[in-house]
Amino acid sequence: MKLQIRMNTRSRNVELRTCPDTEDIGALAKAAEFVRAFVLGFEVNDALALLRLDDLYVDTFSIDDVKTLHGDHLSRAIGRVAGKDGKTKFTIENSTRTRIVLADKKVHLMGSFHNIKVARDAVVDLILGSPPGKVYAKLRTISARLKERF
Repeated sequence: MKLQIRMNTRSRNVELRTCPDTEDIGALAKAAEFVRAFVLGFEVNDALALLRLDDLYVDTFSIDDVKTLHGDHLSRAIGRVAGKDGKTKFTIENSTRTRIVLADKKVHLMGSFHNIKVARDAVVDLILGSPPGKVYAKLRTISARLKERF
């Protein structure tokens, strides 16, 4: 990509800029998206996929955007999304081909536009209190439809 990158420790910012060797000006936007994904908590390999593939996006929303929850109710909602040992989160990730990061009250999703929408709907259903079995069944039908399409 041939960009110059540095970490400014005083302002706690990552600074990116082009250099004379930079061939594609779009590389700056891709690098910024990579750094943003890494800072949000995605694994390095997942963030690298943003550089390689053009149709990957990162979407972020707060649990408070879905429903205002406080205290134990918020903890239960986060627990429903994560599932026991992360099972629910992994199931949503695998069936929708997305990556999910749960960070405090924020939910970060990475994938294609349509897959993010499906994963977001599943996460929102869990936050609103749907039982995981119902969400799994819905994901099964959607993933079966996706397999038929290809």
